[in-house]
Parts: sequence; C-alpha cells; structure tokens
Amino acid sequence: MVSRRDFIHGAGAITAAVSAASVSSVAMAGLPEPMIQTRPDTMAPLTPDSGPPYNPVVTLNGWTLPWRMNQGVKEFHLVAEPVVREMAPGFKAHLWGYNGQSPGPTIEVVEGDRVRIFVTNKLPEVHSIHWHGQRLPNGMDGVTGLTQPGIPPGKTFVYEFMARRPGTFMYHPHADEMVQMAMGMMGFWVTHPRKKHPLIEDVDRDFVFLLSAYDIDPGSYTPKVMTMLDFNLWSWNSRIFPGIDPLVVRQHDKVRIRVGNLTMTNHPIHLHGHEFLVTGTDGGPIPAGMRHYEVTTDVAVGQMRQLEFVADEEGDWAFHCHKSHHTMNAMGHNVLTMIGVDQSAAAKQIMQLIPDYMMMGERGMHEMAEMEMPLPDNTIPMMTGAGPFGAVGMGGMFSLLKVRKDQPSGNYQDPGWYQHPPGTVAFEWTGVTPEASRSDNTGSGTMPPTLTPKTEVEVNIRKPNSGHSGH
Repeated sequence: MVSRRDFIHGAGAITAAVSAASVSSVAMAGLPEPMIQTRPDTMAPLTPDSGPPYNPVVTLNGWTLPWRMNQGVKEFHLVAEPVVREMAPGFKAHLWGYNGQSPGPTIEVVEGDRVRIFVTNKLPEVHSIHWHGQRLPNGMDGVTGLTQPGIPPGKTFVYEFMARRPGTFMYHPHADEMVQMAMGMMGFWVTHPRKKHPLIEDVDRDFVFLLSAYDIDPGSYTPKVMTMLDFNLWSWNSRIFPGIDPLVVRQHDKVRIRVGNLTMTNHPIHLHGHEFLVTGTDGGPIPAGMRHYEVTTDVAVGQMRQLEFVADEEGDWAFHCHKSHHTMNAMGHNVLTMIGVDQSAAAKQIMQLIPDYMMMGERGMHEMAEMEMPLPDNTIPMMTGAGPFGAVGMGGMFSLLKVRKDQPSGNYQDPGWYQHPPGTVAFEWTGVTPEASRSDNTGSGTMPPTLTPKTEVEVNIRKPNSGHSGH
C-alpha cells in the first residue's frame, strides 16, 4: 500500500484523463492522505487501531481503506480515477475505480460511528457516490442532480453521516452509471455491530467480494460500456479465474462470505462440500426462524447476500456461479456447435492457407482448455487453470474454498493442493463393468397426438447461428 505521492499512473489515455482532472495541492491540504493500492492480491485484514474492536473482513483480491480519527469522526478519502486492473496474470484492463484499484477499497466502520468521506474526482466527467443500503440524510445519498450536484473533475466533495445499522453494503456511482459502473466503479462497505447482536454471530473468517461483468474484446484493454447483456467476462472483484485467490480457512472455522451483485443479471452462487445458511441481506440480518440451509443461493442485481457455515470438510472445494457461461473467460457467442463433426480433412486444407488454424469443438468445449492455441496480446484463455490432476477447464466466476486442519488461525496463505488420503480419489475401473440400465420409455404425453408422421423422422439439420443474449 502506498500513499498518493508515491503512486505512478500508467501512460496513454489514463494519464491524459488524470491530467484533465488534476487536483491542486491546495485543495488536497488538510484531507486524509489518499492511500493507494496497485497490487491485485488479497491483503491481510486491517485490525482497528481506534474505536470499538471488531473482527475485520478479508476482501478477496482487495484491501480495506485506512482511516484517521478527527475529533471523534472517522475520516476516509476516496479518489475516483482511471486505473489499470490485472484481471488475471497476463491480462490487464483499463478501468475506472477508486484509490488505484477496481473495485475500490472496502470501508469498515462500527455501528454508531460518525463517518466523513472525502471524494476527489480525477475522472474526465462528473461523479457522485451512492452509499447503497445506508440510512442517512437525503442530501448525502449521492444521486447526481437529485440530492446533490455532480462532483466536477478536479473537485473534492465530502459526505458525512452516521453508520446507523450493522450489515453488508456497497458503494457505487450515481452519475453516468451506465459508463462508470461498466468501467468498474464500485466498492464494499461493512458496518460491524457495536455490541453483541442477537442475529449476528461471531465468525473466525469473514470474506467479502463484489460480482461485476465486463465486455472486453480479445486483444483490447477497455470495456465496451454500451453492452447491456452480452458480457464476455464475469468476475469477482474484477478478477477472473485463474486470477481469483482461494478462500483459505482452518477446518472447523466458522466462515462468513458476503457477496454483492453489481452486474446486469442474477448469479446462483454455489459451494461444494458444505451447506450454508443465508444469514443476511443488505436489508439486515435475517431472523433465525426464516433461515434455511442451501448449497446454492441466488444473488439478484443490486443485492447483497451473507452466507455462513462451519468448514468441517477438508479439501479443495469449488466455489462458483452456477451459470455455466459465467465460468468462462472472453468468449465469442457466435461460434457454431461442431460436436461430433469430423473436421480433420477440412482442417488440413485450411492449414495450408492459415498455418495456425486449429479445429475446435468436435469433442466439446473442454478440449479448448488443453490446447496451446495462439492468443492475441492481453487475452486470457476462455477455459484455463491447471489443477493437480490436469486441466480444470474453467474461467470467470470460479475459485476454491481451501479447508485445512493444520492451517494456523488467522493465516490466509495458500497451503497448496490438498493431499487426499489413500483410497479417496475417483479412479479408473479395470474390472468387469456391470451392465448399465437404460430406459427407452419416452412417456405417453398428456393426450394422444394427432397428425403424426407415418414414418419416424430424426431431425438432422444445422440451424442458422443467431447468437444468444440475456444470460
């Protein structure tokens, strides 16, 4: 973590945008020093050094914003600016964010805290911040034109209110939202209870991250902000698999995971190996009698979900969105389905003209994870990741919950691959294979059909490729 004066921005369009919105040193005098983070790593929790104690959260591939105390008020400084975000090793995106990163830093406060947030705008257009889910004075709600004037480029505004209720929240722009949120402007907010709360239990590990989506063409750097539904990169905290860090816990730890959704669609978040309780939303803790166990919970647009479970099963457990297209990286939607089609003869002829041509899709999509196909610069494979048994063949919103009995308390370092006890891994069967049962009963239907063909017909045509959207 570095201070503003130590931070060096990238070149090109980013430098031009920052220069256009430069802030004078006089305007910055007296404000809290803007802390900047340029590394995409998961940083250690920020233990509070003032005010009531609490168990701090861990931001997946992110960090918590430090504060200063000023006559009993917690003061933070957010800088809205162009940033370069490494979404995965070998792939960087030119986004907009806060304090050097997208998403911006997590803000942690305690119920009853008086909070003052300075927001400096280094974007080339007006900006404002909405404090999603907070109870506050109307004029602090951050809606440009409705509750406040927009923050002009080069200016600093201040928001001040009391954190009135504990819970899981977020912040994001309410100025030119289609552009600014599509460019990655968002952040997490956690308000911890001031004293023991009957519906908020103590946990050993508390993780937070936001769901975001981008449309970045292979070989390019900047999102296409006019995209409404057909995104090609689905991310957690603006990271895509294999760039998303694992969630590392000790066996029998009580774990909380807080998830916020700022994409344009819902996400069924699924955890392997454990069942969890949904214990809270951005509306607050869920009453105990309304909680029930799940292994998948849907997080709709603009919602927060708080999941809790005891990590009592050792292993490397998959944790991901259950929409299959959301566990892929930059993909083309207009690719013909070629499953079962032998392309070898055609491929030989095409390779005489295009030496790098590679036939794709004959055996399904997983073969793509095993190919060493040339890619444009600054592009991540659609399906990637190397596990202890070979190609994982995933992307996008996918990570791991790593549970270890010997993981030290409070230690979040990756312990490496799980060492399975003998006899507990699926294996190839070389003996006599039992006869598989199959059913040829297609059902009788709800009523007798009419005008059926005299002879059975098998449809064997290729439909025109029309793409898809709305996933």
